Amino acid sequence: MKHSRSRMHRREFLGTTARLGAGLGASAVAGGLASGRAAAARRTGTDSGERPKATADTCIFVWLAGGMCHLDTFDPKLKGNGEEIAGSYYNPIDTSVPGIQLCEHLPRVAERMDRFAIVRSLNHRFGEHTQAVDFVHTGRLASGTIVYPSIGSIVAHQLGGFDPKAPAYVVVGNPMQPRGPGFLGGKSNFVYLTDTEAGPAGLRLPDGVSVQRYEEWTRTLKSFSEPYLKKHAETPMVQAYASVMDRGFEMMSPKFQSAFSVNEEPSDVREAYGKEFGQRLLLARRLVENGIRFVECSFNLHFINGYGWDSHGFAQEWVHLLIRQLDRGLSVLVEDLERRRLLDRTLVVVATEFGRPPEFDGQGGRGHQSGAYSVVLFGGGVRGGQAIGATDELGREIVQRPVSIPDLHATIHRALGIDPEEPLMTPGGRPVPITDFGEPVEELFS
Repeated sequence: MKHSRSRMHRREFLGTTARLGAGLGASAVAGGLASGRAAAARRTGTDSGERPKATADTCIFVWLAGGMCHLDTFDPKLKGNGEEIAGSYYNPIDTSVPGIQLCEHLPRVAERMDRFAIVRSLNHRFGEHTQAVDFVHTGRLASGTIVYPSIGSIVAHQLGGFDPKAPAYVVVGNPMQPRGPGFLGGKSNFVYLTDTEAGPAGLRLPDGVSVQRYEEWTRTLKSFSEPYLKKHAETPMVQAYASVMDRGFEMMSPKFQSAFSVNEEPSDVREAYGKEFGQRLLLARRLVENGIRFVECSFNLHFINGYGWDSHGFAQEWVHLLIRQLDRGLSVLVEDLERRRLLDRTLVVVATEFGRPPEFDGQGGRGHQSGAYSVVLFGGGVRGGQAIGATDELGREIVQRPVSIPDLHATIHRALGIDPEEPLMTPGGRPVPITDFGEPVEELFS
């Protein structure tokens, strides 16, 4: 049940849209939005108009594509047998925090549990991959009339890059539509790469083109484009295109390109992170270190078991290989960020589209379960060593402290100093709050 804070905002929001429908004009709409923002500011203690106090500067959003089973990772239960007896597939182990157990294939994270927080009561109602992935990334139901932005694009829109010359949003791995900017437009879109060795292919200098030649070329191009831009200073489309081109030139610079080169890391660091997923995490660390505000890092290595985290049928037999890579990567990342004094200002979120039911299918795998599963957070002001929310003895239903997807989004925004209730304007002039009435999970920060 939502608190009065959300209901109050809902009334304010509906009041604003009512004014829109009544056709009171732009000035009345602006006044309504301003009053709504003022009320939100009073609730968050920012009457002066500044953003809520941030506990993090950047966010690494680790995406476990396919649906990680919470019972076999961060919310272990009584062990089943992979056939007719429901339950976890692996044994539980104790962690460094009394009362919190993890799966036996997460021993490194277990040793460092004091840095990690688990929310064991995440939930939504979509049990199909496409809908679930879309909902977890946008926090909203799909609409036929509006394309909603992903959380990464909202962060990019609200904050820009931590370094003004760096893109605000990068996706490491194969991108999909729900990662996009929706109605926010191209300036809030992501840069993506699938090659951890060389960076985005479209931003690399062609073979045989030296840095000196590139700089000469950009100077020549600007000498031709500047008169045209001055002539069309009042043309939004021309100025938007020029802005994108300028950002592209900045990202092709040798200084920025070096951020993508994990080969510059000492060999012992690269080896510590492990194979492909670990190298993606290492790249994510380099990117936030170089001014990228929001990095999504996908763990979608289906070649390991044929299905990745989507553990239907015989794929369940090999999920432990994925869990071990996750264990290695997360434990090295938390220590690497800590050693570089980045952990306190870097929020890391480990998310997936849904969990798995305790029952096994005919081939020993699991189906989909979105009504109760887990998400992991650390760094960026999050207090480690805690598990928030709880599921029943089989992990099928939530019995304590439900957390919605909008609540998770509000939590991420809160950490980054973004008001989750602030309205964004669609091109048609419709105000859309940043989250769908989500409430931050304040226990994570207390």
